[in-house]
Amino acid sequence: MILKSIAIFLLLLILSSTSLSIAAPTQRQDTTRRLYDRVMDEFKHRDYAAAMAGFQLFIELHSQSALAANAQYWIGECQYRMGRYREALKSFYDVVSNYPLSPKLAASTLKLGQTYAKLGDPDKARLMFDRVVDQYPDSSEADVARKALEATASADETNTESQ
Repeated sequence: MILKSIAIFLLLLILSSTSLSIAAPTQRQDTTRRLYDRVMDEFKHRDYAAAMAGFQLFIELHSQSALAANAQYWIGECQYRMGRYREALKSFYDVVSNYPLSPKLAASTLKLGQTYAKLGDPDKARLMFDRVVDQYPDSSEADVARKALEATASADETNTESQ
């Protein structure tokens, strides 16, 4: 299944690279969007390895695209769902560091907190959750971060009381 998906992506690469050189800008955007959507379908079908490979290929082909930051975020999400938390941290930090205008900043920062929590580092998790609440207070990610902060505060209270 993974090899089949990679073969499809390579075929798309060949087709898109030859057509991109003669395509008008709107056609290039359409081709870019179609590739992104095709890879997103892999993610939606929970084929995280194929989706990760596809998003990596997408970034190689379309690094200047407005969707490049999204693709980087989804690479991190694939890694997270596969339990590759250290790799996921790097991917989410790449979004925060390399795409300062990305609409995925709040989501990436939230995922950093969730990833630190999975890695057993509550202090860094709390720092990231606080950052989401402070920098993106009206976002849906801030709501999730507030709940995570409340849960860690409750856990801290329980631990303090039992000591």
